[in-house]
Amino acid sequence: MTFNKVLILATLLVAASCKEGSSTDSKEKNNATQAGKSTKDSLQTSSVKANDLATILAKKEVPVLCYHHIRNFRPGESERMKSYSVTPAAFAEQMKALNDSGYKTITPDQLYDYLLYNKPIPPKPVMLTYDDTDEEQFSIGKTEMDKYGFKGLYFVMTISINRPRYMSKEQLKQLSDEGHQVECHTWDHHMVTKYTTADWDTQLVNPQHKLEGITGKPIRYFAYPFGIWNQAAIPEIKSRGYKMAFILSSKRDSIEPLYTIRRMIVPGTWSTPGMMKAMKQTFHLKD
Repeated sequence: MTFNKVLILATLLVAASCKEGSSTDSKEKNNATQAGKSTKDSLQTSSVKANDLATILAKKEVPVLCYHHIRNFRPGESERMKSYSVTPAAFAEQMKALNDSGYKTITPDQLYDYLLYNKPIPPKPVMLTYDDTDEEQFSIGKTEMDKYGFKGLYFVMTISINRPRYMSKEQLKQLSDEGHQVECHTWDHHMVTKYTTADWDTQLVNPQHKLEGITGKPIRYFAYPFGIWNQAAIPEIKSRGYKMAFILSSKRDSIEPLYTIRRMIVPGTWSTPGMMKAMKQTFHLKD
């Protein structure tokens, strides 16, 4: 190899090294900037005094809707099962009605910051929640929400993941990546009022770890199976890092309102105007 060729090769190697170093430096700076922003946001929130109990309870409730099955009724299906099912056509109509009425979806993070730190939310907020991991909540629920830029909150019982009729890990990851929130609904849907000491980790901690492994995000919100709770459950839920817990439409607890956030099940027997009316009555909304 001639001297000129050696010189050219050395020059190219140095240039490539500089380019790679520059790219690495840029990535490191970007990561540091993002980490700094996250730390700054965290410090800003922690420096703000949290609302006291009376202030939280006095705040206007955000309507939280709860869906289970999104499918057509089956021949001979009981009225009880219909109360947990909404037809795809009815669901599509309800999403359109919410959008046409000016409602905007919010996340549980936004709800938490609104209740505790007075952070702003849209004038007509609503939360769309889904229980039990049914696959149609992805294939139908997400499809309809996407039309209006709505985001959902999916409460997952982790025993069901990847089973027939239920969502897969890939679908849950996609939901999370697209801005929907995937959170915990226990391992196998046992009521918290029946837990023994060992059950708390089985039903709350193990699902946390599993879902965090899927989404790459912390799991901080919980929905009680059947909406049933008791006072003894709340310290257990708190101690495992959950920030809020969701019941159904029974009364909020006056001491622990963040762990008794109310939701309204939408049954398949309601018309869309009936659903809108019930939502306003349940959450004391004004037109």
